[in-house]
Amino acid sequence: MTTKWVIANWKMNHLRAEASAFCEAFRADYKARPGVEAGIAPSFPLLPGVISQTETTGAKVFGQNAHWEPKGAFTGAVSMAQLKDAGCHGVILGHSERRQFFNETDDSLVKKLQAAWEFDLLPVLCIGETLTQRDAGFTLDVLRQQLSVLERTGHGPLVVAYEPVWAIGTGRRADATQIEEVHAFIREDLWLTFGDAGREIPILYGGSVTPDNFEEILRIPHVAGGLVGGASLEAAKFLRLLKQAQESN
Repeated sequence: MTTKWVIANWKMNHLRAEASAFCEAFRADYKARPGVEAGIAPSFPLLPGVISQTETTGAKVFGQNAHWEPKGAFTGAVSMAQLKDAGCHGVILGHSERRQFFNETDDSLVKKLQAAWEFDLLPVLCIGETLTQRDAGFTLDVLRQQLSVLERTGHGPLVVAYEPVWAIGTGRRADATQIEEVHAFIREDLWLTFGDAGREIPILYGGSVTPDNFEEILRIPHVAGGLVGGASLEAAKFLRLLKQAQESN
């Protein structure tokens, strides 16, 4: 059975006191269960505190991005080596906000994926189409191009997160039919690239995921959890999402 993940992407949110309060509430109420993994991706300054406060819970901490070089003159960047040294389990790569605002490219993602594997980090590769691309009928073409980076990287542990750009933080989300079509396409593409190993790669859905819609999303074939933004900023909501994932097994 494919492992499910519920990963909190805090983006550029929370100060230390807020992060600490979240972790205290999470540590008090979270009960890990086999088959479902909890992930938290705070901004870089919060990593040490979150790692320290959650280390006994079984939750895995992720970086939100990293450079492919292990060190060097790259002002403002953080390396995979530094994430691993800090205690991170994985790293989010290719998020639409990185592509849109920071000029993330396929070439850079190839190098980042390879660097993540080199330093034993689990990459979460984000893919997704804009509303213009969907309305023009180009969704699967866009996703095929984004997934093609995996044909250039070699093989390693991987999570894929489908996040339609038009649903991120908007309150809108893809409907069940759209999600099922896309996740089935991603599964087939992963199988063509990785063979049987591609059948076990978790495919998450992201884009305005909340406790009110997550149970329905989890029932869709090939959905193995969620990459969650706004709803993950409150410990109570994040815990509800995790419980829903656990109960769906």
